[in-house]
Amino acid sequence: MKKLTKEDISQEVFDLYDDYAHNKIERRQFVKKLSLFAVGGITVPSLLSFIMPNYKDTVLVTQKDPRLNSKFITYNSPKGGGEIKGLLSQPKKTKHTLPGIIVVHENRGLNPYIEDVARRAAVEGFISLAPDALTPLGGYPGNDDDGRALQKKRDKNKMLEDFIAAYEYLKTHENCNGKIGVVGFCFGGWISNMMAIKIPTLGAAVPYYGSQPSEEEVTNIQAPLLIHNAEFDKRIMAGAPAYEKALKAANKEFEAFVYPNVNHGFHNNTTPRYDEAAANLSWNRTIDFFNKKLK
Repeated sequence: MKKLTKEDISQEVFDLYDDYAHNKIERRQFVKKLSLFAVGGITVPSLLSFIMPNYKDTVLVTQKDPRLNSKFITYNSPKGGGEIKGLLSQPKKTKHTLPGIIVVHENRGLNPYIEDVARRAAVEGFISLAPDALTPLGGYPGNDDDGRALQKKRDKNKMLEDFIAAYEYLKTHENCNGKIGVVGFCFGGWISNMMAIKIPTLGAAVPYYGSQPSEEEVTNIQAPLLIHNAEFDKRIMAGAPAYEKALKAANKEFEAFVYPNVNHGFHNNTTPRYDEAAANLSWNRTIDFFNKKLK
C-alpha cells in the first residue's frame, strides 16, 4: 500500500475534512466523498488513517515531563456547567508567582493535543489551565467524533462561562500573579475573542482561526489581541477583514497574521493539516506576546 504524504492530498480533501470536523457533514458523507479521491493506489482506509488525528506519536511535552507539575483539578462554574475539570500545569522550579494562560480546546473537548499545548505553555514559564467544557457530559470521551457529538449538546454561551470561571479560578491561585491571557483554537478562538469582550481585566487574547464577534461587541474589547489565521481557511477568512476594520475603527490594540498556503488547524501537529513552519512561527509570536503583556 502506498505510504501517503501531505503532498499526495489535494486541497479538496483538506476542505472536506474541515467540513467534517465542523459538523457540516456526517461521517458517512465524509467517507463517501473521500472515495472520489481514492485513485492511483490510494485507498479510502489509507486516506482516513492519514487525515485523522494521531495523538499517540505527536506529543511534545508529556504529562510526566520532569520540568512540570501537571495535574487535573476541578473548579466551580456557577453560570456554566457547574463543576469543571481542567488540566493545571506549571514549572516545578520557580521562586515567584507566574502569569497565567487559559488554553481553550476546539469543538471536541479537552483532547491530547490541547493538553499538550497547555503543557507547552507551562514549559515557557506560565501557569496554564486547560478546561474541559465536556465535563458536565462526562468529559472528553477518548475520540474526537464522540467529542464533537457531545459538544453539540452544550450551549456555547454556557461553555463561555466555564472559561470565564477558569480565568477567575486562576486569577486567585496562590502561584499566579493575577495577570492572565487566553489562547484558543477554532471554537477556542471564538472563546478567546469573547473573553476579550467579557473580561475587562483580561491581560491578552490569542485566537487561532476563531469566529469573530460582531462589530457592536468589538467596542467592549479591552485586552490586546494577537490573531492567527490561515490563508486556505475560507470560513474564518470570510469574516477577518470586517473584524480588523472594526478593531481599527474602535482603536483597539491588535496584530493579525495570515499564514500563507496553510489550512485551518495548521498549529495542530496531530493531523496532516499541520504546517511546522507556520505552527512554530505563530507559537513563538504567541509566547513573545504573552511575555510582553503578562510578565
